Amino acid sequence: MLIPILSVGDMAEAVAFYTGVLDFRITFAWPEEKPIYVGLVRSGDEMHLTLAPQADRHGRGSAMVLCDDVDALFESFRARGLTIPVRPESPVHEAPLDQTWGTREVYIDDPSGNTLIFQQRR
Repeated sequence: MLIPILSVGDMAEAVAFYTGVLDFRITFAWPEEKPIYVGLVRSGDEMHLTLAPQADRHGRGSAMVLCDDVDALFESFRARGLTIPVRPESPVHEAPLDQTWGTREVYIDDPSGNTLIFQQRR
C-alpha cells in the first residue's frame, strides 16, 4: 500500500475541502484539538495531510485517484460546491477530458494548490 502525504497551508480549510467537496472522511487527526496531521479515506483510498503553513512548503504535491466514472464523480463534486477554475492553459482542470494516452481525467486543485488527478482507465 502506498499512502500519499500532501502538505497544506491551512488544515481546517483543507479538511473542509476534502471531506465536504471530495467526499473523504477523517480516520484520525493529531492532535485532536488543533490537528497538524490528518488521515483521510475515500472508497478504499487513503491519503494523509500534514500542516506546512509556510508559503514555500505546501501546495506542490499531487496524487492520482483511479475511478470508474470520472464524469459522474466530477458532477458529484460540483454538486458539493467544487469551484471550477478558468484555466485556458489547462482545460483538464475545468472538466474531464480524454487524454491521448487512453485515459479520461480531471485535475482538481485543493485550497493549498495540491492537485488530485481523478483518472478513469479504459
